[in-house]
Amino acid sequence: MTTTSETPGGTPGGTPNETPSVRLVSDLVTRIPEFRDVYENHVFHQGGVQPHVFFWDVVQDTVRSFLGEAPCAADWRRTLAFLEEQSCRGVLGIDEVIVTSFLGDLPSPQEPGHAIVHQLGPVMAARFVRIRPLG
Repeated sequence: MTTTSETPGGTPGGTPNETPSVRLVSDLVTRIPEFRDVYENHVFHQGGVQPHVFFWDVVQDTVRSFLGEAPCAADWRRTLAFLEEQSCRGVLGIDEVIVTSFLGDLPSPQEPGHAIVHQLGPVMAARFVRIRPLG
């Protein structure tokens, strides 16, 4: 069971009981405000923050940005830079979300946007190869 500090309509922000994965989401929205609408919609529909579910939308928006299909989306480079920075911290709850629900959901080799995997920073690239050796 994941404990969250978020409520419908809430805003990102740290609390003492906040899990690392929930903090990852709030830090992402703080650093890259283009994710705020996605975040608010997510919290409303989920009744709180579900990091793995939220990151499905992060992947979709990031790939659309990479492909040039979403001019209003957060720049994919900023998202990858933020996630690389977070990956370097070595925090289990953060790593689980990034590996499972970001890297694991990136497009397969036959899908549009797969080339984004060649733009991953060194830590995420190494983890990507471990979980998806064939791309």
